[in-house]
Amino acid sequence: MSEERIVRYTRENLPKGRTDWARIDAMTEEEIEANALSDPDNPPWTDEELKNARLVMPEDRVKTPVSIRLDNEVPDYFKSQGRGYQSRINAVLKAYVRSQGEKKRA
Repeated sequence: MSEERIVRYTRENLPKGRTDWARIDAMTEEEIEANALSDPDNPPWTDEELKNARLVMPEDRVKTPVSIRLDNEVPDYFKSQGRGYQSRINAVLKAYVRSQGEKKRA
């Protein structure tokens, strides 16, 4: 990848988000909670889900750059989900590797 295509951000030059903060500031806590509860994509967690939730901290592992040939549909799918597609591909591969390790121990 050429250097001119690399974009670096700092806290001072982050791109402007699309959140309408003035609208949120004008809402009451009750309105915010009602909106959150009515969101079909993010239903409230059940007590069981909260009980089973666990914090997963990112690992401070060094990543190895690799060149890999994939069918077009694989990166196209992950890219269609937005930024961070390489991290998502890595997470899927890591989950597979860990599942294989669990099978060997069983």
